[in-house]
Formats: sequence, C-alpha cells, structure tokens
Amino acid sequence: MRLCNKAVLLIIVLASTLSLAAQQQPAKPSTPAPQSQAPLTVDRDPVRSPDVETPATPTGEPLKKQGEGYVLHTDVEEVILNATVLSNGNQLVQNLKKDNFQVFEDGTRQNIVSFQHTDLPVSIALVIDNSGSMSKKRPSVNKSALDLVEASNPQDEAFVVNFSDEAYIDQEFTSNVSKLRDGLSHIESRGGTALYDAVVASADKLVSDGKRPKQVLVIVTDGEDNASTLTLEQTIRRVQELSGPVIYSIGLLFGDEMSRAEVRHARRALDMLSTETGGIAFFPKNIEQVDEIAAEVARDIRSQYTIGYHSNKPSSEPGFRRVQVTAEAPGMGKLTVRTRTGYFPENRAKRAAAARK
Repeated sequence: MRLCNKAVLLIIVLASTLSLAAQQQPAKPSTPAPQSQAPLTVDRDPVRSPDVETPATPTGEPLKKQGEGYVLHTDVEEVILNATVLSNGNQLVQNLKKDNFQVFEDGTRQNIVSFQHTDLPVSIALVIDNSGSMSKKRPSVNKSALDLVEASNPQDEAFVVNFSDEAYIDQEFTSNVSKLRDGLSHIESRGGTALYDAVVASADKLVSDGKRPKQVLVIVTDGEDNASTLTLEQTIRRVQELSGPVIYSIGLLFGDEMSRAEVRHARRALDMLSTETGGIAFFPKNIEQVDEIAAEVARDIRSQYTIGYHSNKPSSEPGFRRVQVTAEAPGMGKLTVRTRTGYFPENRAKRAAAARK
C-alpha cells in the first residue's frame, strides 16, 4: 500500500515539474495575419501595375442583379455579346428580334440561348489623358464626359481614371455627377502617355468591381502611347482574356503637335482597341465636335442587343475563339453588326470551376 502511495506521489511531482517547465519556455512568436490589400482610394493606381503575365481572373458570378429585370445570366460558361446593328445609312437599328441574328464561332453556327434588347445599366470607366499636351483641351473634354454620363441610363455607375505616365483613380464608382465632375477636375497635365497600361488597369477594375450588367471603357487621348510597359497586342489580349468591356475611343489627333507617322500610329492603336472589343473609334477634327461624339456614344450604348450562347467547343480547349454575328430582316437591306471579335476560353473555364465549388 505504501509503495502504491509513493508511486502516486511520484507521478504528481513529475506532472507538476513538466507543467512548470512548459510555462517557463519562451512563447513562440505568433505568425502575423496576412495584411489585406489596401483599398483603392483617390490618387491610387487602379490596380497593381500591369506586367506581361496574364492577370488572375476574378471568380464567382460574372454578372450581378441590379434590381428586377437586370439579370443577364447565371451560367458563367455562357458567352455574352453586346452588339450594335447599323443600317446601310449608318443608322441604329433597334427593332430586331432573336430570330434575325446568327452567331458563328470559328465559322460554326451557334445556338442563341439568351437575347435582350433593353437599356441595361452600365459600369463605365472614363479614362482621360492627363499628359502635358492635354492641358488646354481638358475643360471641353470634361464637359463632354459629363454630358455622356448624363445622357446615359440613370442607374449607370462610372469611375474616373486620369493618366499620364501613370494612371490614377480620381473618383471611385459612383452615379453622382457632381462627384464625377470633381474627379475630372483633378488636372495635373504632365509626363508621357501610358495609354495601354491605363486601359488594362481600368478594364481589370471594371470586371472585378463593376456592379452593372454591362461594362464600357471610354478613352479620350490626344497622342500616341509612349510610356506603357505593355504593347498594343498585349493590351488587346488582356481585355479579351477578361471578356472585358466594350471600348470607345476619342482621338484628339488634330493640330500640329504630332507628325504624320505619330498620328497614323495613334489612330491605328485606337481603332484596334475599339474594333476588337466591339466599340468604335472617333477622330474629331476639332475640340467642338467632342460633345456630339459623347452623345453618339451614349446612344450607341443604350441601343445595343445582348446575345448569349453556349460554345459547341469544350471550355477546356485553349486558344482564341473568333466570333462573328450577322443580322437579316426583310426590307432592311444590308445590316452591319458590331461586336467583339472573339474571346479566350481559358479564364472562363477557371471561373466556371470556381463557381461550382
């Protein structure tokens, strides 16, 4: 019995000793929680400075509901096209039905699964050149940009990016015209023209943060890109990989500041950015024409058809998919359809996989 009591006493002493030793051990420093990325604020780069790598694609639902009747689709593998239809006389055609359209992907006709012709709210990026050569043009440009917003759907949201050799958000997403006016008034004309970097940063922000069913990017610039880290071809690919916004370009290429070669290069770049994404590039002869162009852009946006289809190819099959849309209607003659020229399916497949988890 005494032996048993001694054993119990020995166990108690040993346990107490181990507990005391553990308390005396220096505590391991706790691993600090990873800091969240700083929120975007005024005078910040819209996103991390772009590089030549493909950016991560936002996951989850690509389009969000904005009130009753504004859900475009819930299937992340559906290919969505915003299309503008013009008549022989270059007039907007707004009375077509689903059966008037045909969609082809890589030459193969696709089955249209969704169709709308509604004035859907839009998320707009106003990407305005703030380089030194724009100083005298900015008051007129700012007025035209605000007129564009006021002529658009009242439920649209927009943000302002002023760019020179860097791009800055000077107003976050808002539907408040007064706030947009303040953002556009941040004029510090200086430096070069990093147009391509500003386009990619703004497109990325539109896709990740925009809350409206459609995305539009409006560029106003008076020069050739001379400061970006990205090339024109990389910029177009990045926007296509995002299934990104329709780009409207306004090139203020009049005057004697640029050589003919510079004007030609700048015009080509703006034409390609707009054509490849389903938009249009405008080249006014003077600053007074910009206001009329802004009104035309607003009409174009509000008159688009929204067409959806499921590709007959698996989303896992890589490579660029060339898209063509045609329209025919009795008695309307030849119709021209303007939409994006295609898309890359790789990021669409990633989004679908993430949504299924």
